[in-house]
Amino acid sequence: MKAVELRSRDGFGGLAAVERDPPRPGPHDVVVRIRAASLNFRDLAIARGTYGNFPLPIVPLSDGAGEVVEVGDAVTRIRVGDRVCPHYVVDWRSGPPSAEVVARRLGGPLDGVLAELACVPEHAVVRTPAHMSDAEASTLPIAGVTAWQALFVQGRVQPGDVVVVQGTGGVSTFALQLARLAGARVIVTSGSPEKLERARALGAWAGIDYRAHPEWQREVERLTDGRGANHVIDVVGGANVARSVAATCIGGTLSLIGFLDAMRAEIDLPELFRRVISVQAISVGSRAAFEGLAAACEAGELRPVVDRVFPFAEHRAAFEHMAAGRHLGKVVIAID
Repeated sequence: MKAVELRSRDGFGGLAAVERDPPRPGPHDVVVRIRAASLNFRDLAIARGTYGNFPLPIVPLSDGAGEVVEVGDAVTRIRVGDRVCPHYVVDWRSGPPSAEVVARRLGGPLDGVLAELACVPEHAVVRTPAHMSDAEASTLPIAGVTAWQALFVQGRVQPGDVVVVQGTGGVSTFALQLARLAGARVIVTSGSPEKLERARALGAWAGIDYRAHPEWQREVERLTDGRGANHVIDVVGGANVARSVAATCIGGTLSLIGFLDAMRAEIDLPELFRRVISVQAISVGSRAAFEGLAAACEAGELRPVVDRVFPFAEHRAAFEHMAAGRHLGKVVIAID
């Protein structure tokens, strides 16, 4: 089968197309013919050597979608022909995380899904929402589940709440769509007026250009008559976290999800205490959370925002496109 391997941690030049033997399922495994795979910032960081220290070579990418083509003798919950997405955190089925269930993750340390075939345990797949294409469904496992976990599993966003979403990448775009589906008002921050217009077309209540307003939290206060937002999704990290705290209302929730700017942050503890903010670190969610997301997408006919689909042969260009930061939504690689 054709696959891509990451063979060095010196950037995208470490990616190489290879031929591998097809996987053989164990008694409780399923083999998925991957039709599409999508990128996350995690994939860029692993290729650059700034995240993870996994043995190489490794098949990259954690998010994919396709159909089951082979099952083990003891498999009962999935059948050949089912359209599915492998679950990123393979053994996290439900409930809170633990050291035992979060160790095995696709795309590092386990082989990922940038290959024609992927073999995973039967408990580690979720049925694809019927209305979605494989390209759309491939965006769900990390970005979609992370947004769902932040807003509705660990957070409890309600109709009428104000949610601040930073940027227009995968997690942020999902958070915009899902919060809107729940009846919340969404404020999007971006350094691109064009992206802010596109975010408004997706249902954003307001947009803030953080280049024009570096202290963007003051604009959040202005838009909310001084109250602040009920929930802030911080995907930036670094110095931005202090602004996120200041943008959150008294009794609100701050979800820390990414580190696009820096992996360390300083927080003004008195300000945190004054606002009585709940601060939660989000690292995707369980298979049960994924199933909840899939059900909500089906019920609301939500379609993920796919920025661009690259052919398999142009996998390196897909990494470079995402790294350039010009995308809105998800970057996908089709695997023919």
